[in-house]
Amino acid sequence: MPMSEDAFENYDKRAPLFEVAADFIRKNISLGHLKPGLVLLESALSERLDMSRATLKRALEIAEADGLVERFSGRGFIVSGDSAEPLREDLRQIQLDHSSLSDSLGKPSWSRVYDDVSFHVTRCPIFGSYRILEAQMAEEYGVSRTIIRDVLGRLQERGLVQKSKTSRWMVERLTSRRIKDKYDLRNILEVAALKSAQLPFQDIQKLVDRIRQLSTQERLAEDQWRALDRKFFELVILTTPNKDLADCASANRLALEACQAALFSLGLPPDKQSLQELQQVLELALSGSVSAAASMLSTHLTKLSARTIAQMKITAIIEPPDFPAYLQPYQHRETR
Repeated sequence: MPMSEDAFENYDKRAPLFEVAADFIRKNISLGHLKPGLVLLESALSERLDMSRATLKRALEIAEADGLVERFSGRGFIVSGDSAEPLREDLRQIQLDHSSLSDSLGKPSWSRVYDDVSFHVTRCPIFGSYRILEAQMAEEYGVSRTIIRDVLGRLQERGLVQKSKTSRWMVERLTSRRIKDKYDLRNILEVAALKSAQLPFQDIQKLVDRIRQLSTQERLAEDQWRALDRKFFELVILTTPNKDLADCASANRLALEACQAALFSLGLPPDKQSLQELQQVLELALSGSVSAAASMLSTHLTKLSARTIAQMKITAIIEPPDFPAYLQPYQHRETR
């Protein structure tokens, strides 16, 4: 079935809980329920929304970046705007619009924690190795350690966290060497998958058209770039009839996708050159030259590896973000 333009925009797009909370804050500020000068405390909002303080802290930081709130000289944040003095009202009693929260509040407990934990553990490996304190994480999110183990187990299945020989939960450092090794493996797996793929040419043409359209934009959004990159993988790599090959290729990408998300979080823009190279692979495949398409894919992965490693150098000159207390640096910032 042909994929619509809206489908491209929303492909594999799931809003983390902190983004849902940020939208909630935006909406209630725009509706006037959260008035200029109103003091916003993480603890009160956490209780009102039945979300963790870590989630609300991240949501308020997003609202701060949007200019909607600002840090208060006392505790918490204050809604931006003209106000003679800070307004201290009970946030548990203020009438607020909760319509944007209906989907998220129905999630099981592990899922409500998963998005926020995933956000942090995918961004810290480029700064070093981190130990995960299970008990402190449970306290941070106000859930049982059973739920925390469920969350960490799911992240372990994705290869994003590991257990050490002493059964400690760890997030392993993503070094330049590891990145190169993973791209080398991508070169082997994905080129082989392309050569055996059953290519859906109609959908591939639509993807080419979409890449051309978005390439004309002055700035490409992170979500747009990710949707196009993943759609390429779905159409060109995952259409191989060799399921084991497809599964290995998918598993190998996970750490690199996390690395890319971390680099995006530092403000680095999406790589338009990467999309142009993928477009060339697709056009060669459409022309019937699968061998040339495979060669171009290999060239693309080699160049992308070098560009990613070059981008990683920025982590050596900046301080790591303020990660939650349950993530403790372990042999932090060793020489790469």
